[in-house]
Amino acid sequence: MKAGGDSAGGKKALRQGMDALLGPIKAMASDRGWRWKLVLCGGRHRAFRAYSKAVGANEYAIVVLLVDSEVPVSATPVRHLEQQDNWRLASAPTDSVHLMVQVMEAWILADGDALRGYYGAGLRLAALPRRRNLEDVAKTDVLRALAQATSGTSKGDYRKIRHASELLALLDPNVVRQRCPHFGRMWDWLQGRVQA
Repeated sequence: MKAGGDSAGGKKALRQGMDALLGPIKAMASDRGWRWKLVLCGGRHRAFRAYSKAVGANEYAIVVLLVDSEVPVSATPVRHLEQQDNWRLASAPTDSVHLMVQVMEAWILADGDALRGYYGAGLRLAALPRRRNLEDVAKTDVLRALAQATSGTSKGDYRKIRHASELLALLDPNVVRQRCPHFGRMWDWLQGRVQA
């Protein structure tokens, strides 16, 4: 799986958090004797280049691209990325391209219990969007809401590198699936591929 990420330490931490979040699917793959490798590539364009190189390199590998959509999505993930980023995905298996809509932090917002467990006293849940579908919330609003909700906690304002990896590991995938449909699509697709 190819995903974005920044510094080496940040990429390692985010990879660990993402591996924990996807742990049930990773365990199913391991039970089948499959190797699971999550690669954070250092940003969306690097992720796209790495994905493009990996597609077709091994006929037995399942290669997945996962990046933030950055903006609302009104088309398939492939079409969205072709329109938004001018990426050419003609040779890519269209079902292996997935989006974090509009940004990965929407997943974090989806699980109020995980946020409460991580930040504890001082967390202001009232500052978080109440929409059922968090993918309708703009990226800037998601990040602003997280900053406002967490500013009074002992951990301080939400910071991706400092907090996201630990939060990802605490998220309940079933809760996130209910409020982030693209996450649900990715989860179902990965689970289906592993169980096939």
